[in-house]
Amino acid sequence: MRAKFDEQLALLNKELIAMGASCEEAIAVAAKALTTGDKEIAEKVPLIDSEIDQREREIESLCLKLLLQQQPVASDLRQISAALKMITDMERIGDQASDIAEIVGFLNGRSGAECAAIGDMARAVVRMMTDSVDAFVRKDVNLAQAVIEADDNVDELFRQVKSSLITLISSDPTEGEYALDLLMIAKYFERIGDHATNIGEWVVFSVTGIHKGESEL
Repeated sequence: MRAKFDEQLALLNKELIAMGASCEEAIAVAAKALTTGDKEIAEKVPLIDSEIDQREREIESLCLKLLLQQQPVASDLRQISAALKMITDMERIGDQASDIAEIVGFLNGRSGAECAAIGDMARAVVRMMTDSVDAFVRKDVNLAQAVIEADDNVDELFRQVKSSLITLISSDPTEGEYALDLLMIAKYFERIGDHATNIGEWVVFSVTGIHKGESEL
């Protein structure tokens, strides 16, 4: 019985890795669409988002099967419940990458070249996404904590974006709409960082039984 359960847990890890990879791809493609101003690239993101949605449903079903058909011990319950929380954040990451791609379509071929910090934000949140899933699979609390701390860097980059866009509008008020679109894109990247942080916090919970601000379970 335990061997079967461990086999299904391994499958859960594999599916989470695949869902995380899809999230990374969605973010990276959205960022590439922005930096190139290419609407055709942007149109690929909703398709990836659909794959993420499908994986969420499949992983949710697998988690429920593990809970109902097996006899998980406390550490197993933490791992499964953390996975259920993580896929919700991953699904939101897919949605927000799709939102970024949609806004790129409104830029009429322009890129975010006037605001380099947006590209830095994109690279930072992709790394956070990669490391958060890796931390879950490896049960690496230190790596998960590094993801949580990396969100401060994303927040700082967001402040730099706002400052750059204020300067842009001050120098040329006709750029107001373009600047607002870039600000929205940066905000979505900032939210993606928040979701990756949430995943890191659930990794810590899955290993230690302690979630942010709570006592041990």
